[in-house]
Amino acid sequence: MNRRTFLTVTVSGSAGAFFSPPLLANSPECEWDPDRPFRRLGDPLRILPVLMVVLPTARPQTSWRSWGGLHTPADVDREIDRIHRELRLLKSQADFPLEFLPMAQAASVEQAAAGAHPAADAVLVYANTGSATLLRACLALAPHAVLFVRHRSGPVSYWYEALSTRLLGSNRPPAAPNPGTEPTPAHVDDVVVDDPAEVLWRFRALFGVKNTRKSRILALGGAWGKYAPDAPAKAVERFGFQIIDVGYDAFAPRLSRARADTALAAAAERATRRYLRLPRTRLATDRQFLVNAFILHRVIRDLMAEHDTSVFTIKSCMGTIIPMSETTACLPLEILNDEGLIAFCESDFVILPAGLLVRHIAGKPVFLHNSTFPHAGQVTCAHCTCPRRLDGRRYAPAQIVTHFESDYGAAPKVDMPLGQRVSFVDPEFSTPRWLGFAGRVRANPSYDICRSQQDVEILGNWRRLIPEVRDSHWIMVYGDVLREIGYAARKFGLDWDAIPAPA
Repeated sequence: MNRRTFLTVTVSGSAGAFFSPPLLANSPECEWDPDRPFRRLGDPLRILPVLMVVLPTARPQTSWRSWGGLHTPADVDREIDRIHRELRLLKSQADFPLEFLPMAQAASVEQAAAGAHPAADAVLVYANTGSATLLRACLALAPHAVLFVRHRSGPVSYWYEALSTRLLGSNRPPAAPNPGTEPTPAHVDDVVVDDPAEVLWRFRALFGVKNTRKSRILALGGAWGKYAPDAPAKAVERFGFQIIDVGYDAFAPRLSRARADTALAAAAERATRRYLRLPRTRLATDRQFLVNAFILHRVIRDLMAEHDTSVFTIKSCMGTIIPMSETTACLPLEILNDEGLIAFCESDFVILPAGLLVRHIAGKPVFLHNSTFPHAGQVTCAHCTCPRRLDGRRYAPAQIVTHFESDYGAAPKVDMPLGQRVSFVDPEFSTPRWLGFAGRVRANPSYDICRSQQDVEILGNWRRLIPEVRDSHWIMVYGDVLREIGYAARKFGLDWDAIPAPA
């Protein structure tokens, strides 16, 4: 792969561009603390609300008003008050950072343009009355748009009747050419009738889109793609990623200095004691592997801070890192995820875009794991690193064992609650097609495979997964977020194929 073909910052020890600030092992804020709240990463989603309404003027002996329940300035004032109440409620219900900009009112194209705000990530158009030209002007005020129309909630909107695929995109090609229709950022999936809760989950998806796009990702040992050499370049092209390539030639001396630092070693001992005191934690490997893991965790975390990123991935985690750290990367990755950062093994840029998007949408750690052959309505999911705070709050039970393939180091065998509903994303290599499906955890077995492992019941037509087998990585997350993932996937031009779960 020609690294000049995509945005990559290469850090080389030999070039002298790699700086190691003094280690601050005695600083309280740098101590690992399992009691710190889980971080909700991401910049706020900023919404511009727009009330689109053109008041009618009575004329004798002719049709002078369209559908729509706003007829007077007093009606408009009441609607504005109502919208403000609804927005306050949405903000209070949001489990992600959400901000509403001052509401604009549009009765003309010029008035719509005057209400534009440079900070708007999306526009929420309350489309009551007005022309198609005015509607297009309102939809164009931000990169994304959600359309809200009233039916039973009243006063009824004209655009509850008038919206169509002549104005909105759809997943089907038009039945006939439609000359004169200007493109808009809106789609039929962006329309909400009456229900503010339907607005909120779309905003959650857009929050994921905003914070996934242009992510800075620190890739120790470089970037690659499982069975897809073009995956890093495709990820940069489609998602705007900036990959910060840190070589092991730079990392090794930094880690060596850290391991020789007595203050840092003492901090790692304290962290190990605290970790082993976590409820339902059992040690089944050499304790020194944990101490070494906390030193490795600290070096990685400091490196992330220096490069101003919350996302880390590591290549050659089953070889190169082991002799220089005298442990494995499995536990440090778990700890980073449990702190609220984002960390993945294997540096696989086929799966990383899905992992980032799902992490931001769900607001919880995700489990990157190997896939297995579906059979009898089930599949096994396994990897040697797995977050423990999978619900974003509590630490799940875990036995700390060796990494399976090397039988060395420290790796968490995490037990998930039986019956836990989960969502999956399975990208089709580096193509723009993602498969999604739901499942339910049925067992935490102990097969001779990667340590954190679950037998999961596939919800829906599990046989549809058989022709999809590709020995790939999947992303799993607690809860049902397939709707949000599918909505967000379209914003990246992805083909989203979800297996429906039974009602």
